[in-house]
Amino acid sequence: MKIPLLDLVAQYQSIKGEIDPAVMDVLAKGSFVLGSNVAALEQEIAGYLGVDYAVGLASGTDALIIALRAAGVGPDDEVIVPAYTFFATAGAVLSVGARPVFVDVFENSYLMDYSQIERAITSKTKALIPVHLYGLPADMAEIMAIAEKHRLIVIEDNAQAFGAQYKNNKTASIGHVSCLSFFPSKNLGGYGDGGMLVTNESSIAEQARMLRAHGWRKKYFPEILGYNSRLDELQAAILRVKLHHLDAWNQRRRAIAQTYTKAFTALGLRCPLEMPDRQHVYHLYVAAFEQRDRVQQGLKAQGIASGVYYPQPVHLTQPCRALGGKEGQYPVSEQASRETLAIPIYPEMKRDQIDFVIQNIKNM
Repeated sequence: MKIPLLDLVAQYQSIKGEIDPAVMDVLAKGSFVLGSNVAALEQEIAGYLGVDYAVGLASGTDALIIALRAAGVGPDDEVIVPAYTFFATAGAVLSVGARPVFVDVFENSYLMDYSQIERAITSKTKALIPVHLYGLPADMAEIMAIAEKHRLIVIEDNAQAFGAQYKNNKTASIGHVSCLSFFPSKNLGGYGDGGMLVTNESSIAEQARMLRAHGWRKKYFPEILGYNSRLDELQAAILRVKLHHLDAWNQRRRAIAQTYTKAFTALGLRCPLEMPDRQHVYHLYVAAFEQRDRVQQGLKAQGIASGVYYPQPVHLTQPCRALGGKEGQYPVSEQASRETLAIPIYPEMKRDQIDFVIQNIKNM
């Protein structure tokens, strides 16, 4: 049996009757850049998250860069980020001329260890970027309290957790500014790159709109050095269709995850956490295996796809070694990079596929 890590063809087939007319409508109207679908999607996502402003951008990475710029982060500033995350979290900091300062993650959740934040703060610290990794919300109450105490900006990296909930709030609605990714593999994904910045602060939203279009408020009259980073109208039309299905898809992901966890806990595996004050949306289902590479090869032999997220902690990547990154600095992040493995999870999975994955991991 062949089981992909994610089946976007199956997802498309399930909503083809809605997607095709939405795409054809954009083609028929001939408006492709910052058109009516982008404006409508911005309003719909702001409403869904409970924030005042949303700004469509070309990618989640651009959202991070523009969030940092809009919040006034630049050269000589420091930004605290987790050592275990997708590289863009730290890469965006480097891209604006600032310095990422790393803290380790919790062993049981892989989320930023907030108990390490204060010792990483210096006179140059300007912001924090907590990451809601794999769909599990970070400890936002503790992080926001530290930020308020030290007058720091909080930028939520919500690329992997669209629809997740922390206490009574959607993730991406808690920090001063938040970043979304619509990469195709995300819980809310387009058919190409796309991203969004969301905030309750009008000044940040205004700066983001300028930065996404060459730094201008009035066309052809740049006021600051900006970018060409606009969410595509076709992608916005597709995302508007998908947004209506998101909650049901996330519930299905949660149901599959619960089936996995029940089976794998009996095997003694370290499985994703469920916490009473948070709703995990399982962008990825990531478990820890002491012999991760052997397990991955065994699954591959049975036709089961898997993925390593992430094979290298951020402080050991080449761009960050130049900042002094060394092995042994953040041991939990380094162990996670050696042991974690994502297995198939997507809303369209059938029960026999789920059982096949479980049985093969039991046989490892």
